Amino acid sequence: MHITDFPTTAPTDLSEKKITKKFKKLQDRLFDLQHLLYANQKNSVLIILQGLDAAGKDSTIRHVFSCLNPTGCNVTSFKKPTEEELMYGFLWRIYKHLPAKGMIQIFNRSHYEDILVPTVHETADASRIEHRYDYINDFEQHLQMQGTLILKFFLNLSEEAQQAKLKARLKDPKKQWKYDEADTKEQKNRQAYLETYERIFERCSPQIPWQIIPAEDKWYRNYLIAKAVVEKLETLNMTYPKPS
Repeated sequence: MHITDFPTTAPTDLSEKKITKKFKKLQDRLFDLQHLLYANQKNSVLIILQGLDAAGKDSTIRHVFSCLNPTGCNVTSFKKPTEEELMYGFLWRIYKHLPAKGMIQIFNRSHYEDILVPTVHETADASRIEHRYDYINDFEQHLQMQGTLILKFFLNLSEEAQQAKLKARLKDPKKQWKYDEADTKEQKNRQAYLETYERIFERCSPQIPWQIIPAEDKWYRNYLIAKAVVEKLETLNMTYPKPS
């Protein structure tokens, strides 16, 4: 598979107005399902958002999950490992943020960064990276066996759109703080990151499949992710527990 074969924009025959209306209904349903999840305390949800710089991970979290009750939802962003985190195994910092029963946990970047960055920048040997693929698969399957629903999304953005968004950060006073010179340098590694993502999609699916989301039209991106989360939660067929 090649990521460039997947769309980055919404189909031209879709109505933004109609899709936005459907999205609002999905948010209402998502709120109800979260309440059921929290009341039952039997399952948890882990949502993983990955994408290149400026793909819209923060925006996705803000728009799609604004309907949730903060009591039952947590968000964690994973950046470059700290010195303390590097003293432990690569999943150590992940374990601390796994969702408890009844909770929804959203990862902005995730344990997959520990395959992506070492592969592109060659900071780990091939055997260690291969081990991480297997380790992550076992880790996620274990979480599923313990009752955690896992959804993995890759926000797909064209190179032209990515460049435009990075440049826009410099012009918008509210977004200038997001600009990092390293982001511009990393654009040179865009192809290497995409190829690594393609291996991740191949090696870490289909038991817990990746969903490649067109990310350039926010209204369509938000709709697709909300729809996927709602459909996953509905598979639990939850009902409110009876009072003791």
